[in-house]
Amino acid sequence: MTNAQSVPPFNEHVDHYAAHRGDEAAIVFHDQTLTWSRLRARIRQNAAGQKAAGLVKGARIAYLGKNHPACFESVYACGLVGTVCAVVNWRLAPEEIHYALNDAEAEFVFVSAEFLSVLEQVRDRLPKLKRFVVVDGAGDDAYEAWLGRHDGGEALEPTDDHDGWFQLYTSGTTGFPKGAVLTRHGIDAHTKGFAGFVGVAPGKTAMVAMPLYHVGGLSWGLGALAQGAKVILVDVPMPNVILDDLVKYEVTHSFFVPALFQAFQMVPDLAQRRFPKLEQLVYGASPMPLPLLLKSLDAFPCDFTQVYGMTEMSGVVTLLDAASHRDPNVRHRLVSAGRPIPTCEIRVVDPSTLEDVAPGVLGEVLVKSEQRMVGYYNRAEATDKVFNGDWYRSGDAGKMDEDGYLYISDRIKDMIISGGENIYPAEIERVLVEHPAVREVAVIGVPSDKWVETPKAVVVLEDASIEDSTLISYCRERLAHYKCPTSVDRLEALPRNATGKVLKRQLRAPYWEGRDRSIA
Repeated sequence: MTNAQSVPPFNEHVDHYAAHRGDEAAIVFHDQTLTWSRLRARIRQNAAGQKAAGLVKGARIAYLGKNHPACFESVYACGLVGTVCAVVNWRLAPEEIHYALNDAEAEFVFVSAEFLSVLEQVRDRLPKLKRFVVVDGAGDDAYEAWLGRHDGGEALEPTDDHDGWFQLYTSGTTGFPKGAVLTRHGIDAHTKGFAGFVGVAPGKTAMVAMPLYHVGGLSWGLGALAQGAKVILVDVPMPNVILDDLVKYEVTHSFFVPALFQAFQMVPDLAQRRFPKLEQLVYGASPMPLPLLLKSLDAFPCDFTQVYGMTEMSGVVTLLDAASHRDPNVRHRLVSAGRPIPTCEIRVVDPSTLEDVAPGVLGEVLVKSEQRMVGYYNRAEATDKVFNGDWYRSGDAGKMDEDGYLYISDRIKDMIISGGENIYPAEIERVLVEHPAVREVAVIGVPSDKWVETPKAVVVLEDASIEDSTLISYCRERLAHYKCPTSVDRLEALPRNATGKVLKRQLRAPYWEGRDRSIA
């Protein structure tokens, strides 16, 4: 464990490492290595370019693309200009990408060449958009050419750490995404409470394989850089290649979702592989089935840490430490989410009264921390709904044991986590109910050996002749494929309580019988 308090705050650490370790690698991406000095220079060029484009404090830029150093550079540059970077999920359908860019009021977009056609499809309906730059393109609109037109030598000072820094999209009960605005102050608190705890430090090498549009990717990467570690950035997480790169780059720390651990088990020679430099593997963002966890503990003889968190809190809020994973005397804790990190307080309350419940009693999980978001962008009412004073209402149902370990047992908001991606039933229901053959619909998560769980649509139909595949295709035309139902059930009527609320727990029960649906 390293002392996270000893590292520079987010408004100083790139300058600090550039001054003291300028020739050392900060980010490695394919065959490209950015030293701390070079990273600092490029961040300042990006910031100068933003200012030259007329972007002012509070303006939104966006990043649309797979993992690339330009995303980190753009986010850091925002801290020197006062702009806010909305990192958009590239896996979304074009209409969803349009919604996010429009909602963010993005004036300037950094886009990968791979997704340029998507941006061009929706550009005419983005009234705030003034310009885009192609991250890996060629010509005048290419990122490298744009960056080269700005020397970054002008005076640039960090803005207030409590101002918005970047914006990640998360959905809610309305079915429409909301932009959670995070700050340098919050990410700094997150780093002190988490990244240092798991041992990320100067001289260590952290792999970032999670997508940067996900808090588990961006916060993990920013935290590793803040701690002075070298970052190995992965754009396409292919299991065999990742296993090779853990050795090739002498990776000491990484964060993976359970779906990737499952994919590792499919690599034929996993048992024969050795990872001599690997110290710590962190996992979270979706449930880790106990059998898979035990297999992974055997395959990777290093420390394991489980994390539970949320975008609105800049990432991790609790963790299950390495000792608990290897101690047979506390094997029951492997299905817990661990205990709060030092920068977070956790309460479990009655969701109706918001009064604390006794240990062992199920309630809603509340979190209090300096890591908290500013709020949802342009969604004051939605922000007010999730905060009770300084306490964030997670929407997760859980219980705390006498030793302070948190057990998450269900999702009050019915969120589905498939392969580490958050899927909100309301988004799918909103689309399916518009199909003329559908009278009513409820979407639930059902078990999947590959993805842990996937969405299932339970429908009441006006036209029973409609094919299940037609309904799934209808969703795929309007939503990202990973969000779409993989199966359909038909009922004469949806089960409801006395007030008319659909009883989703009743719909889920047959599929989860005999399984542990606790989430990480």
